[in-house]
Amino acid sequence: MSGNNPAGKILVLGASGHVGRPLVKALLAKGEAVKAASRGGQPIEGAEGVAFEFGKPETFAAAFEGVDRAFVMLPGGYVNSKELLTPVIEAAAARKVKVVLQTAIGVDADDSIPYRQVELALIGAGVPYVILRPNWFTDNFLNFWKPGIDHAGVVAVPAGEGKSSFVDARDIAASAASALTSDRLDGLAFNLTGPQALGYGEAAEILSGVIGRKVGYTPIDDETFVGILTGAGVGEDYARFLAFIFHPVREGWTAGVTDAVETLTGHAPISVARWAQDNAAALRA
Repeated sequence: MSGNNPAGKILVLGASGHVGRPLVKALLAKGEAVKAASRGGQPIEGAEGVAFEFGKPETFAAAFEGVDRAFVMLPGGYVNSKELLTPVIEAAAARKVKVVLQTAIGVDADDSIPYRQVELALIGAGVPYVILRPNWFTDNFLNFWKPGIDHAGVVAVPAGEGKSSFVDARDIAASAASALTSDRLDGLAFNLTGPQALGYGEAAEILSGVIGRKVGYTPIDDETFVGILTGAGVGEDYARFLAFIFHPVREGWTAGVTDAVETLTGHAPISVARWAQDNAAALRA
């Protein structure tokens, strides 16, 4: 076990989110004591709730109290990752807390990328760490692209003909649980992917079979994409950030497949087809 106190608690940031919630469940199933951090501070999945807000360092002390390991990630909707995450890394390091940090695949391509600067801050912080860089979430088809599927029968994103090895949020959570409950992975970084790279058209065909009606893929340009998102209530800064990170998809940089999920968890990653079957009711709703 990592950390100074083997009986210490594990802090999970973003505990009410798509990765955080299954991570809390997985850690509790392993017998760990978990502090589930969210803006509201409510208990999550039976774990102790604690209020935490990025950009408000006055919430950090209570969150880190009694903690020797922490899962650190920035929920969706934020674009200033370096400004918000670096103080959290510093707070963890000051308390000798091991950090499992979730960033994103490809951020290590250039040290000027803000997420990479957060990684470098953690690497130099002097505490045990593991870095997880997931590819595009398979869950985005439900959480972000479903309105287009419902209203027009299409997934409309600026991905061109690029492919991505989509990864299930459950696999990210399972990987984080392993990293938080073992020291054999300390000091390593992992690119988390699914078992195969698919284009959005191929993924749409899989969804068609599960939903029971035709789902197509329409490649669009960045400005059209931003307009769709802002029209749905997404802030313009975040919409433009999402458009920006489709550039690596179009360039083919998100098509690689790794064995990281299996290395971390002991099981093969979940395919898009299995994810779709598992989420069939929600996709059809």
